[in-house]
Amino acid sequence: MATANIKIGSASWADKSLLTSGMYYPSWCKTAEDRLRFYSSEFPMVEVDSSYYALPSSRNSSLWVERTPDDFVFNIKAFRLFTTHPTPPVALPKDLRETMPPELAAKRNVYYADVPAAMRDRMWEMYRDGIMPLQSAGKLRVVVLQFPAWFMPRKSSFEHIDECRERLSGFKTAVEFRNKYWLSDENRESTLSYLRRNGMSYICVDEPQGMKSSVPPIADVTADIGIVRFHGRNTEMWEAKGLTASPERFDYYYSRPELEEWAPKIESMRKDAAEVHLVMNTNAQDQAIKNGRLLAEIIGEGLKPAPTLF
Repeated sequence: MATANIKIGSASWADKSLLTSGMYYPSWCKTAEDRLRFYSSEFPMVEVDSSYYALPSSRNSSLWVERTPDDFVFNIKAFRLFTTHPTPPVALPKDLRETMPPELAAKRNVYYADVPAAMRDRMWEMYRDGIMPLQSAGKLRVVVLQFPAWFMPRKSSFEHIDECRERLSGFKTAVEFRNKYWLSDENRESTLSYLRRNGMSYICVDEPQGMKSSVPPIADVTADIGIVRFHGRNTEMWEAKGLTASPERFDYYYSRPELEEWAPKIESMRKDAAEVHLVMNTNAQDQAIKNGRLLAEIIGEGLKPAPTLF
């Protein structure tokens, strides 16, 4: 019997491409508050993408709580430095950046291992403080740890995930791998067992297959929240070099048959989870909106009609 509550949403409600397209928000949605209120009147969840690029602020988190219905929930990405992505020093808090060794501050990008331990401690503290209003209001579901393609299944990688989990003690965490070897026949069981033992959600993915970086579309639930992120199937652009913006890679409108492939997988996941999140990371123009609506129609999970007025 299906038991899990399914929540469908997008990987941001404020992508530049969505805003400039004029294909979703009415003309009277002119402010950040208007847009979040409008989005959350139709969709029950969203993934916060801005926290990947800069540390989140408690003020913004408090405003998000105030501007959304009581049952609306957020997933929020971890800051990119924490997940071993290259991070320009300008993305670090100004007061901390000014304490960096000059040779480090002068680099185009810094990595987690480059940053002094005291600075790492302070940034984790700031991150936790920034998302605490969401947590305190019961609106934060998971912190999304999205690891890059070069993050391989080895002892040091497991140790780093352990550190992230410990730094986020008290918060639920979810892990997305961008390297197929984590889910290879050889490593799949050890990867999923590790997440299961530690109460971390595995993020299932839908993405182009048959490519060097392709992570297989395995549906599994390793904690109380099951998650699928839909990246689209833009094979031509998936491994293209020199892309300047994510909509170029995640530029995709799903067809009905493509999303229907996930219906039995989602049904299986909801039997093992308390909640299943289906996140559309197709982020050119209104793709996330249309893909989310189509998926809701396929699996019989109706969304609330977006209003024309408040």
